[in-house]
Amino acid sequence: MNRTRSAALTAILAAGLALTACTPQGGDVPGKWGSTDPGEPNLIINANGSYSGSDGCNTMKGTGTISGNTIDLGTVAMTKKVCNGVDTWMSTAASGKVDGNVMTVYDSSGARIGTIDRDD
Repeated sequence: MNRTRSAALTAILAAGLALTACTPQGGDVPGKWGSTDPGEPNLIINANGSYSGSDGCNTMKGTGTISGNTIDLGTVAMTKKVCNGVDTWMSTAASGKVDGNVMTVYDSSGARIGTIDRDD
């Protein structure tokens, strides 16, 4: 009886590990970030690294690379409208790093340019 329970427990643990290995890469990165309020930056990041969003004025999209709690945005396609009174810091975003419900956003030189909160 003990051998049967031990074998069953081992099988359950092995199945759990196998399912964990199938979990999409990205951890905390995929999701909705920022605010959809007018003039506010936002990003929607999918588990495959594709994303879309806005710097509060211009729309942006692309496909990045997710690794753990970070995303490298890669080449960003963005419109180039002029909007008065909107801080367009997100237009220089190159990467992001998630810590809890906050993503810190960096430019291509690695300088911190801002943060956005999880919105999902």
